[in-house]
Order: sequence, then structure tokens, then C-alpha cells
Amino acid sequence: MLVLWLLFLVFMGLAGLVLFASFSNKKAEQFLPPAGQFAKLKSARLHYVDQGQGPALVLVHGLAGNLHNFTYAVSKPLSENYRVISVDRPGCGYSTRDSKADASLEAQADTLVELLDHLNIESAVFVGHSLGGAISLAAAQRHPTRIKALALIAPLTHMPEETSPVFQALDIASPSVRKFVGWTFAIPGTLYRMSKSLKVIFGPEKAPADFAIRGGGIMALKPQTFITASSDIQNVSWSMPNIEAAYASMTTPVHVLYGREDRILSAKLNGEDLPQRIPGAQLTLISGGHMLPVTQADVTCQFISGVAGKATGLAA
Repeated sequence: MLVLWLLFLVFMGLAGLVLFASFSNKKAEQFLPPAGQFAKLKSARLHYVDQGQGPALVLVHGLAGNLHNFTYAVSKPLSENYRVISVDRPGCGYSTRDSKADASLEAQADTLVELLDHLNIESAVFVGHSLGGAISLAAAQRHPTRIKALALIAPLTHMPEETSPVFQALDIASPSVRKFVGWTFAIPGTLYRMSKSLKVIFGPEKAPADFAIRGGGIMALKPQTFITASSDIQNVSWSMPNIEAAYASMTTPVHVLYGREDRILSAKLNGEDLPQRIPGAQLTLISGGHMLPVTQADVTCQFISGVAGKATGLAA
């Protein structure tokens, strides 16, 4: 009888966690509904915001992020001179992908180029932040005629020696286990760690008070955000060796902006040696942390405009 009671309590506890995750998911969507349009592609349905006119820029966010990381303060100023496409990567934000679809970094890069086809855009400058930088590199390697240049902000360019402590809870190899955790323990864990995590992710700068809504932070309370980010962690280990192996043969102009005090990715490992690994790559180091598109929007816009201006013929 005691065993039955214990099983009952475990069941009720898990049911409560699932209900809480569902409630959290619903509230996140109420506070931050879709902001843009949807494109139905071969293996994904992408949510994107399309602003401005002119040469195209595609803005690719990082791990556990969403397009609001760019619409917070970067996309609108850029749209004065460019057509700016801010996109939720497959499985992130309001974008979805087929359950059996390839989720590798290379496949995500292919999907973003497929979005160009959907929008009748011949070529674009890709702007990649963090993990979005690695995906942008893969896009340029696989589709060099479609990518005019890369403007990478605090990008992942080097296979990490270990997962950042902030993201260690995401390091789950089994798809079924990560789905179970995503719909049970992930949201309470995210809430418990949130304050400390933001200090690391943004540090030494501070996370702005309006980041939850304006910057898309509240989307971290959706179970799918955890599930996709966990999958991305695994795909980094599978995809980065191939991406790194192709650096020497790249012909796309590559420009990198890094904060010296970045607490998520090492500027030394991911930025300082890149000019020796990618022909012609250029690095700009500034004082700052990892979330430069939010904390230093003006500098980020100037950097992107400079890269895009050279690549497209527009004045920076």
C-alpha cells in the first residue's frame, strides 16, 4: 500500500509540473504573441519580422534566443537603409520544425537560405549572434553565392571545451528525456536560476528591465525553448568540427565583433585566432559582454552597417 501511495504522489507531482509548464507556455504567448509573418518551408514553419527596403540582411539569434534579441534595438535602425529579416530559428520562438527533421547546424543554415528563396531574395548579408554565428558560417560555406558577407557578433566559432555552466542543464543527449524534462522540471529550474543566469549571460553589463518582453526573454518559459536549446547543444558537438574544417576554404568576407569580457564564449578562443583560420577575416574587440545587440545596440548597428555597406555598395 505504501508503494502505491508513493507512486500516486509521484504521478500527481509530475502531473502538476506538466500543468505548470502548460500554464507558463500559455502566459508567455499571451504576453508576447507572434510579431511577424510565417513562411511554410519544406521541413519548418519559420516566424520572421520583415522591415525596411534595400539590400537584405538576415539576423540569426543564438542559443535559447529568438528574433526579439534583434528587434529590441537593432533591426529598426538598420531598416532605414536595408531590408532586415529577423527570424526565429527552427524550433525557437514561434518557429516550428517537423519532428523528424534534421536539426543540425548545417540543416538550420539550409533552412535559412530556403527562407531567402521563399522571399525571392537572391543574396543577403547574414548577421549571426552567438550560436547564430556558427549557423551563419555554415550557411556561407554551403551557399557561398547566396551570402554576400558575414557580420558575426560574439559568435561560436570554436568547439567548446565544455558547456557553459549557465547551459549545463540543457546538455541532454536523449530526445525523449529532453522532452520529458522540458515539460516537467525545466520551467521551475529556469525560474529558480533566472537571476543568476542573466548576470552571466549579460555580464559584466546588466540585463535591461524590459528584456523579458521587449527582448523576448519571457520565451524562456516555453517548454519548447528548452527542448530546442537542448537539441542545439548536442548539434554543436556534431556540427562544429565540420564547420571548423571548412574555414580555410571560405571566400565569403567574415567580420567579427566581440566583447572582451564575454562570460559565455571566450573572445580569445572564438575571435582572436579567427583571422588566422579564415582567410581575410577581420576582428573588432570592444569592452563588453555577450549580449551586445541588446546592451550596445549603437555599436552593433555601426558594425553591421559597416560590413553590409562594403558588401552591398551602400555607404556605411
